[in-house]
Amino acid sequence: MTSKTAIEFKVNGESHKLEVFPMARLLDVLREQLHLTGTKEGCGEGECGACTVKLDGQIVNSCLVPVAQVNGSSITTIEGVAQGDQLHAVQQAFIDHGGAQCGICTPGMILAAVDLLERNPEPTEADIRNGLAGNLCRCTGYMKIFESVVRACQNR
Repeated sequence: MTSKTAIEFKVNGESHKLEVFPMARLLDVLREQLHLTGTKEGCGEGECGACTVKLDGQIVNSCLVPVAQVNGSSITTIEGVAQGDQLHAVQQAFIDHGGAQCGICTPGMILAAVDLLERNPEPTEADIRNGLAGNLCRCTGYMKIFESVVRACQNR
């Protein structure tokens, strides 16, 4: 039986020290111990992107990350994308242009789009499609999602 261990990391700029089972999934620790339920579980296998977070500046599927791996790291979840009451341009565009449907994929899509725009502020349609390729949506044909990201680029 594995025992718990202490880890320290930052989530959305806030420091945390937790006693965790080292192989617990980051997704579960975020949702169950830190009560950050914006990050969703879709497939649990790293295929859908619903659980996307940024780990030390890189997007990852939190369902695949053992929490011991984040010791000393900095994580951004969907809750950390807005600046106070001011939504990020991508979040606002998803609201304004129908990019959010049932909400399961939305946090992961938004984090992937934010990451894309940080790396490439003027992406082409192909860049957007490639940037969101690791995120699946079961509700739409993706057009409103892509339109939302295009609008976010225009409104930055």
